[in-house]
Amino acid sequence: MTLYAVTDRFLKRLTESHAPLTEVLLLLTDGRTVALEHTGGSVTVDRGSAIRRTCTVTVADPTLIPRTPADQLATYGAQLRISRGVDYGDGTSEVVPLGVFRLDDVGGDVNDGPVSLQGKDLSAIVADDKFTAPYTVTGTVVSAVTAVIQRSIPTAAVISAITDQGIGKRTFDVEADPWAGCQEIASGAGAEVYCNPDGVFVIATLPDLATATPVWEIKAAEGGVYIKANRGMSSANVFNGMLARGENTSENVAPVQYLAIDGDPNSPTYWGGPFGRRPDFFTSSTLTTTAACQQAATLKLAQAKAPNATGDISSLPNPALESGDVLRVQHEDGSRELHQAASFSVPLDLGGDFPISTISAKEDA
Repeated sequence: MTLYAVTDRFLKRLTESHAPLTEVLLLLTDGRTVALEHTGGSVTVDRGSAIRRTCTVTVADPTLIPRTPADQLATYGAQLRISRGVDYGDGTSEVVPLGVFRLDDVGGDVNDGPVSLQGKDLSAIVADDKFTAPYTVTGTVVSAVTAVIQRSIPTAAVISAITDQGIGKRTFDVEADPWAGCQEIASGAGAEVYCNPDGVFVIATLPDLATATPVWEIKAAEGGVYIKANRGMSSANVFNGMLARGENTSENVAPVQYLAIDGDPNSPTYWGGPFGRRPDFFTSSTLTTTAACQQAATLKLAQAKAPNATGDISSLPNPALESGDVLRVQHEDGSRELHQAASFSVPLDLGGDFPISTISAKEDA
């Protein structure tokens, strides 16, 4: 998870007056690509949702409302590819993708419009393709997740940013959600699976706020992109112990487990310190060794003990941002914090704030 690859010129221009460019392409099932003239909309990215990226696009022309499945905007297999960028005003421009979406809903006033298009990223295709027979995976985290995804989308590209590890046999029941299954398998390696702005599936761990390099600065100063910010913190859903357990009866493997704890006496969440003992638990039949349990518990604990800080920041839009990116925020009083982006919404029109909800904030020296 990191800021989409853009030039320094792009990031600098975001802080200046510029003309944003937005593009919405309709990818039809017959192979044709149609550019849609649009008047607004947004792309929402939310790490807390099962389907991370969703979109809404507003189109003025009411004749685009489908009457039959053969119509141009039929919701049976068409996709949207959305981008936003900047016009440099010298005949050049730079755009970044915001996502590839399955078109799910189209509707509006048949006489006057406007027409609203709504879509979900390609993980929705995997999630909707429920198992109609018991489905078994084995091998490694990456191979198993890839197999489940390509069962629904044979041409899907899957990128791994983790150290792969073996898993025990896991059989999913009829009617089970394959996308939830992918997340379970990846969790065994302390990772998560999501669809990136290019429509590529990624297996990765959440960056560690303590060591990750900030990818963007939101600064309350001349030439900055800061508009306003709220800040809060809670001890709810913060844990200082993680017990990972595995039991695989289908392979006749004895139960295994490992408890990882915050053993740093200087940590505010020190196990047995003033914070107390607050364990969380993770169980999966893919964990068949103590070493696998230890790796899963250690990685998941790093996320579980992160400060449950919440921030609501409004800035000028940055379409290159990815959920999980680490941001440096400088407030009006000069204080600085590091935040981790959790959710945000990129507008497809010229106006509006760019609200970012964050997690795991900490002071930045």
